[in-house]
Amino acid sequence: MTQYVGLDVGLEWTSICVIDQDGAVVWRGRSPTEVESIAAAVRARAPAAAVVGLETGPLATWLWHGLRQHGLPVVCLDARDAKAVLARQLNKTDANDAFGLAQLVRSGWYRAVAVKSLAAHRLQSLLRTRAHLIALRRDLANHLRGTLKIFGLKLGRGRGQALARRVRELVAGDPTLVPLAESLLAVWDAAGQQIAELDRRVLALARRSAACRRLMTVPGVGAITALAFAAVIDQPQRFARSASVGAYLGLTPKRHQSGEVDYAGHISRWGDGALRGYLYEAAVALLSRHRGGSALKTWAHGLIKRIGYKKACVALARKLAVIMHAMWRAGTDFQPERAALAR
Repeated sequence: MTQYVGLDVGLEWTSICVIDQDGAVVWRGRSPTEVESIAAAVRARAPAAAVVGLETGPLATWLWHGLRQHGLPVVCLDARDAKAVLARQLNKTDANDAFGLAQLVRSGWYRAVAVKSLAAHRLQSLLRTRAHLIALRRDLANHLRGTLKIFGLKLGRGRGQALARRVRELVAGDPTLVPLAESLLAVWDAAGQQIAELDRRVLALARRSAACRRLMTVPGVGAITALAFAAVIDQPQRFARSASVGAYLGLTPKRHQSGEVDYAGHISRWGDGALRGYLYEAAVALLSRHRGGSALKTWAHGLIKRIGYKKACVALARKLAVIMHAMWRAGTDFQPERAALAR
């Protein structure tokens, strides 16, 4: 008898529902949210499980990899799709959600999410931590500026140790502002040291990666953009067509069509926002700082004349994503004379 399993994952406990091919409940229960416990429960209660479904969430990657290692046919469902189905239930409970997920995988009306490797997630965590520290350091500097303005002390523009010296000059002799400024500057300086350390690690990882070295042959693409692209895409074989990468990263226009109405809107902004930002920065760097010529740069300048600078940079960012995927999949370096032909 074919069986289907739904897992509603919580931080401490996971609700499990097993149904048969007709949708009848075979077993309901729960297990501690640990890979071994869930795997043992599924094996005992659903030995003929065809599909084990769980939603995307903070613990989904860890559980998916762990349950796969135990030989279970687990799939990860897009939480947005699952929500639309689970919202049809009268009562919202963990047990009912597990039942709804089991019915969803039984019907086949779901979209399985590609779960990236743990190595890709580790790399992405490194880049996110770096970005978070940069934002924290910027916020601390802005907080200092705002605090000093209250007392008519204008910090102005400054970076690095020049900013710290200027702050100390402005607050010198003030019994309240001196300890306040020193506290903020201590955290600001510590964040800067950690960012520098992470930068060294990022550069070392990029130099050791053959894929990243190849991606960095694209004008405007540096170590951060190459590593972020490698972490988000993970396996280039996931995409049959390089053009699909632009849509995956939210760099293609949304379309609304109904009856006589048919128009394209702004870009969808789906996918990884950080990588989308890095690709936009790479496009700006290619147009403004890269001195060499290429068919890609000529194509982008032609776009600027027709649609404006910002829209052209977005289009160029999408083009860069397509080119980088095609290069990675084919194992070739950037070819200036052919890049503008990528779609």
